[in-house]
Amino acid sequence: MKSTRYFSEQVLRKRPYIDEAMCEGVVAASLKHTVQQDSRVRHWGTVIDTRDGKERKLRVVTLDDGETLHNFFFDRDFWKDAP
Repeated sequence: MKSTRYFSEQVLRKRPYIDEAMCEGVVAASLKHTVQQDSRVRHWGTVIDTRDGKERKLRVVTLDDGETLHNFFFDRDFWKDAP
């Protein structure tokens, strides 16, 4: 899967407990996705946190093509935001 330079050099380094395969899985089978005002796409999915083995919601942000990985993080407020 493609990724931005920011993703490869910054995001993966800052969050070593999440790998690119997790992000690809979320994009491929997202629970929900929305388009941001800047045309980037947010994808949410469920993953297992490797630090403690608990299930968490992961938000993955792609560029407007919906494929190029740009950012990711655990989203504690996902269910609060879901319609």
